[in-house]
Amino acid sequence: MQRILLASTSTYRKMLLEKLRLPFICAAPQVDETPLPGENAEALVLRLAVAKAQALAMAYPDRLIIGSDQVCVINGNITGKPHSEENAREQLRQASGQKVTFYTGLALYNSHSNHLQALCEPFHVHFRSLSENEIATYVRLEQPLNCAGSFKSEGLGIALFDRLEGRDPNALIGLPLIALLEMLRAEGINPLV
Repeated sequence: MQRILLASTSTYRKMLLEKLRLPFICAAPQVDETPLPGENAEALVLRLAVAKAQALAMAYPDRLIIGSDQVCVINGNITGKPHSEENAREQLRQASGQKVTFYTGLALYNSHSNHLQALCEPFHVHFRSLSENEIATYVRLEQPLNCAGSFKSEGLGIALFDRLEGRDPNALIGLPLIALLEMLRAEGINPLV
């Protein structure tokens, strides 16, 4: 079996990939994540996922390299990680009562054969109308400062929502495992066989 490389240092992505019980290693890709002028969310995450997967190909030949990137779109605006409590509160104010879409780019690059598979997986989150107190309490308790959209759906963030829509709830955390498993099977890797 070819060895799998996760082109990420995200603890969330690592935790998700561990669910598959396949051996893998992690490495940090050096990729500029600045959006290109006029680039929409889907194009951005797809481009970055591919760039992350391919950035490590020379250093790691004969690997299946997983690249992923995610953004949150609130009211038509791309938002990223808040990095501060005030930014997190502001993102949640904007999301309150809204349908927010997360776009996760996923790429699987075979550095031996140069075979690339890539897609963009959308996931929709319908937020309840949130009070200032709920927003402040949530940010204080969960500190979602490194999470696109300023919440952790796998934690107390679930209390912020009316409804979730999407093929794979793992995509919301940062790595769409259903799509990844399809890609891995196309490369001859199946954790159930």
